[in-house]
Parts: sequence; C-alpha cells; structure tokens
Amino acid sequence: MQGEFEMSMMGELNFFLGLQVKQLEHGTFLCQSKYCKELVKKSEMDKCKEASTPISTSCYLDLDEKGIIVDQTKYRGLIGSLLYLTASRPNIMLSILKYLKGTVNVGLWYPNGAP
Repeated sequence: MQGEFEMSMMGELNFFLGLQVKQLEHGTFLCQSKYCKELVKKSEMDKCKEASTPISTSCYLDLDEKGIIVDQTKYRGLIGSLLYLTASRPNIMLSILKYLKGTVNVGLWYPNGAP
C-alpha cells in the first residue's frame, strides 16, 4: 500500500496540497503541523496560552452507541457557516488559534490494510 503514496522518480512523498505526509512501516500519517505553526506565528499568537480543546472542557460529550448516520449536507453547511463566522467575527479567531497552537501535531492516521 505504501507505493500508492510514492512518486516514482522523485522519491517518497512528504508534502501534498499543504498536507505533511509521513509514511511509516505500519501506515501513513497526514497532518498540517507546518501550516498551523506558520499560521499561529503569522497571526502573532505564538506566545499565547495553548488550548487542547476547541470547546469548554466542562461540556459533557457522550458516546453515540446507536451509531446514527450523520447528515453530510447538514455537516457541510455547518462548516460553511463556521468559515463565514471566522471571516466576519475576528474575536473568535483567538480561540481557534489557541487551539491550533495546542494541537499542531494532531493529524489523521491511516494504518496499512485498513478499509
């Protein structure tokens, strides 16, 4: 599976469309650490206090044991609305940047052989 992410004449793929690609023995890890660090620095938030969650830690989240299917249209609409809010309400960008600073190494892990 690892060969799918390699470029034949140019060596192993390290960056793709702004994503960092780390190919390891047991899978592939995608993250945006470099981009997040640059964004936090560019916005002069590199000295701010980090946040490990984008929401209040006193908020209670429960396990979805029924596995109800998510409406993708609603989810995409929510993302669009959040993008609009961050563009029109700069005050909420502070929270987002603090969260980015505290989670720059968070990414997606794709183990080899996983569907």
